[in-house]
Amino acid sequence: MDAEFSKKCDFFIGIDSDGCAFDTMELKHKECFAPMTIYHWNFQCISKYAREAFEFVNLYSKNRGVNRFPALIEVFRLLQHRPEVLARGVHVEIPQDLVTWIESETKLGNAALERAVAQTDNPVLKKTYAWSVDINKMVDKIVGEGVPPFPMVRESLQRLQDKADMVVVSATPQEALMREWDKQGILQYVRTVCGQEIGTKKESLRLAEQYSPDHSLMIGDAPGDYKAALANKTLFFPINPGEEEASWQRFYDEGIDRFLNLEFAGEYQKQLLDEFDSHLPVNPPWKQV
Repeated sequence: MDAEFSKKCDFFIGIDSDGCAFDTMELKHKECFAPMTIYHWNFQCISKYAREAFEFVNLYSKNRGVNRFPALIEVFRLLQHRPEVLARGVHVEIPQDLVTWIESETKLGNAALERAVAQTDNPVLKKTYAWSVDINKMVDKIVGEGVPPFPMVRESLQRLQDKADMVVVSATPQEALMREWDKQGILQYVRTVCGQEIGTKKESLRLAEQYSPDHSLMIGDAPGDYKAALANKTLFFPINPGEEEASWQRFYDEGIDRFLNLEFAGEYQKQLLDEFDSHLPVNPPWKQV
């Protein structure tokens, strides 16, 4: 968290990046994360099911937007019990050393993992670190010069720049966030950027404590974003997966005014949350009855 951050405006807005401000979730996970997962964890013989599990966890379920390391464990858990995987004689092991590190580390990023590798020389952590580093390299290569923000993101930031202290709150590595927001010319509209090395989204949103009730808002596309907002008594505007353009248009057309006029909490918030909840299932399609 930015220790130098102090309130300037009456209102605060936290904004998630991947899948929320930028249409990068599908690109990064399908073209970068999933292939590196199949390669590093030797899932070539079950690549179809590994990809399906990875995409469900990270894109199409209530785990959407979770940090890459616990997401990887969830992928292992799904594969471990999938009949088609077992039928091929593949037994997926949960890497307990990685689970232990996740449970003990507060800043789940490459820097912390690199330190753990240096201290322990643990083979599982070394493998995980190589996987994570290669993902970042693939993202740099595939995303390249970057993907523009969703329509109405820039317009919303411009409209709010003198009315709210805006902060990027994301589980994406800090350097990638700074580069992507700067390349698209919208870094200028936010006060600070809080990536995975700064802390969890819940921790980063503590910046909202400086503001009066109903004067802080989180914009996100994942249940974890809402949980972080709830933990910090912050309002939440969802960017519905698959309907991102319509969500941002709605935010620009009505959400901004409702927030600034203190008409957001209550029935309007409930309506948004009910719609958001309907977009992401708990169980994968292959477990549906």
